[in-house]
Amino acid sequence: MKFGTSGLRGLATELAGAASALYATAFATFLLESGLARIGDEILIGRDFRASSPAIAAVCAAALSALGFIVVDCGAVPTPALALYAQARKSGCLMITGSHIPADRNGIKFYRPDGEIDKGDEREITRIALQLEKRGYVLEGAVARRQHREAECKAFFMARNRKLMEINALKGLTVGVYQHSTVARDLLVDILSYHCATVVTLGRSEGFIPVDTEAVSDETAQQFKLWAKEHRLDAVVSADGDGDRPLVADDHGDPLRGDLLGLITANFLQAKAVVTPVTSNSGIETAGSFKVVRTKVGSPFVIAAMLDLVASGHERVVGFEANGGLLTGTDFDPNGTKLPALPTRDSFLPILAALSLVNTSGQPLSEIGSSFQLPAAAADRLENFSVESSTRLMTYLRTAETNIAAFVGSIGVVSKVSDVDGLRITLADKRVLHLRPSGNAPEMRCYVEAENREDAELLLRTGLDRIRNWAQG
Repeated sequence: MKFGTSGLRGLATELAGAASALYATAFATFLLESGLARIGDEILIGRDFRASSPAIAAVCAAALSALGFIVVDCGAVPTPALALYAQARKSGCLMITGSHIPADRNGIKFYRPDGEIDKGDEREITRIALQLEKRGYVLEGAVARRQHREAECKAFFMARNRKLMEINALKGLTVGVYQHSTVARDLLVDILSYHCATVVTLGRSEGFIPVDTEAVSDETAQQFKLWAKEHRLDAVVSADGDGDRPLVADDHGDPLRGDLLGLITANFLQAKAVVTPVTSNSGIETAGSFKVVRTKVGSPFVIAAMLDLVASGHERVVGFEANGGLLTGTDFDPNGTKLPALPTRDSFLPILAALSLVNTSGQPLSEIGSSFQLPAAAADRLENFSVESSTRLMTYLRTAETNIAAFVGSIGVVSKVSDVDGLRITLADKRVLHLRPSGNAPEMRCYVEAENREDAELLLRTGLDRIRNWAQG
């Protein structure tokens, strides 16, 4: 088990038994030791639709019950819904989800009563888990005693999204909802219908489908194009497995990048400060009238930077990632009503912000996207790329500038290299090739930027080929 960019991750078979009990106990012990909770307090649990999630949730509930906590089972709900409900109740919570990673893997996201855990918390939880393991910790005979509040949790989250805009804000739009196996699938239909959009449900699946909003498969992208044409859609929307990353395709069925959705949402909220990782589009700095702070990849880093901005007196602070997850570091007032800060990734706010812009601007999403004139960007990953291979490649590249030049080869002349998170290589012609091992799964990710879409796609394919060939060489 290891913490990735957001939460604990590992093989479902490893997590389903002793590991989930161990880390749930370590998390609860951390809350007790840090004074963030007391015996008898509530801890909420939610889960996604992975086959392994109910069993893992039950083990976690038993472990927490054994410590004397009141376990509130919120069922299959989006991560932002669980986090919002827990935040309002000043309770810790656990979300059983592997997000977008393959179905044979799973994970746990942990939240303190005041929000998502940070990297320091992760280290403390890991330390406690190791101590428990050395002492021979075993969960025996514990019974999962749970109160069930799924409907209440969902209703609380829906109330937040209903007040974002006027009830008829999406009237006249026809929107496809790619339901697959995202835990957000029914709530997306409900909220779009509430705001008067005509909704077409598409691609519902009973088996789990891992959807990565940052690297949409060619098959999925082609399906979006067919749906957009067949149903004359203004957009296709969806989310990843636990509903904290949005996926939006325009009227042609072309997916919009997550950082573009974040930019649209920042403008929708009239943000004054934006936090986003180094993998987000380099054009963001000049695309709005807000301060921009760059971080490493992962919501804990974005949240930490947002908190720093708030502490230094900044107002109207938002964060977003290249995967589209949108975080609010301060309260906002869209539509004249208070929207409390939710410093964890949310897929609903960027989806609604993007769709509302279609009506307010009178432009289709395809034209809205191009109007920002951002550098063309693309991203993908090599799956089943071992951690050992990723480590060897990154070590080789970091050893000498000549190694980077040799790896890039005929692609171009290296102008600048950033080592904030992975290696971001800027070429003399301003194209960007960014290599980064995934923090969640055995994958190697590649992000690129170029002047136009064709050049970006070519650079992405070439970059992935270089990675693959280097590992095989």
